[in-house]
Amino acid sequence: MKTLIAKLSSSRAHLFARMFSILFLAGAIAHGTLRGGILDYEGSPLRNMSGKLASMVGMAAEDIRVSGLTHHDPELLFHALGVRPGASLLGFDAAEARRTLEGMDWVAAATVQRQYPNRLDINVAERVPFAIWQHGGAYSLIDKAGVAMGGLELMGQSHLPLVTGAGANLGAAEIINQLEAYPLLFKKVSAAARVGQRRWTLYLSNGVKVALPAEFVDDALGQLNKLDAEAGLLSKAVSLIDMRSSGQMTVSVIEITNTKVTAPLGDKLAQKQ
Repeated sequence: MKTLIAKLSSSRAHLFARMFSILFLAGAIAHGTLRGGILDYEGSPLRNMSGKLASMVGMAAEDIRVSGLTHHDPELLFHALGVRPGASLLGFDAAEARRTLEGMDWVAAATVQRQYPNRLDINVAERVPFAIWQHGGAYSLIDKAGVAMGGLELMGQSHLPLVTGAGANLGAAEIINQLEAYPLLFKKVSAAARVGQRRWTLYLSNGVKVALPAEFVDDALGQLNKLDAEAGLLSKAVSLIDMRSSGQMTVSVIEITNTKVTAPLGDKLAQKQ
C-alpha cells in the first residue's frame, strides 16, 4: 500500500513539474514575442497587448501630460522612456525616467510624476541655444554653460554668436557677455576664436583681426571701442590689431599691393547652411 501511495505521489510530482515547465516555456515565448514587437504591426489584434491588459486593471498610461517643450517634439521623450499613451505603466519607475531624461544633452532638468492609476506628468526644462561652436570642422549649438545640444538644426540659428576652437564652448558666455557691454563693437564681430584655451582673437566682418590679451579683457575691449568711436580705427585699412601685451597696441596695416579678400566666418557658416 505504501509503495502504491509513493508511486502515485511521484507521478503527481512529475505531472506538476511537466505542467510548470510547459507553462513557464509558454509564458517566456509569449513575453519574448510581445517584447520583440513581432505581433505589434499595424492592424494586429495583439498590438499593444501589454497596454490593453494594463488598461483592464487601470494601469495603462491613459493620460500623459508633457510641459516645458519649445524646440522639441514629445515623441522624443516617449521614445527615450519607452512609454506612450495607452502603454502599460506596470513596473514604471518615475525616478529612473527622470534620470533618463536628464541624460539627454538638450535637457537641463526634468521631473516625472506618476499620478495613480493611469496619469503621467512630465515636465522638461530645455537648454536654451546661446551660441554656435565650431570645432574640428563641425558646428554645434551650445547653451550658456557650454553644453553642446543635439537634435536641433543650425538652420535659422545663424544670428547667434560664433565661437571657434578647443575650449571655446566653455568660455563663450564670458567673452560674449564682455562684448555685449559694447553693442556697436559687438555688431562688427563675426566670430571669436579661442587660442590656447587662454585668450581670444576676434574676427570682424570686414576682415580685421583683433588679438585680445589673456587678462584684463574688459579694459582692452573698452580701449578698442573708444578708439573706434573717436577715430574709426576698425574702419581703416588695418589687418591686425594686437592687444596681447598689457597696455600696448600694435596695428598692422593692409598692403595695397597684396590685397586679399576673404569671406568672414559668419558668411562661411551661412553658406554651409
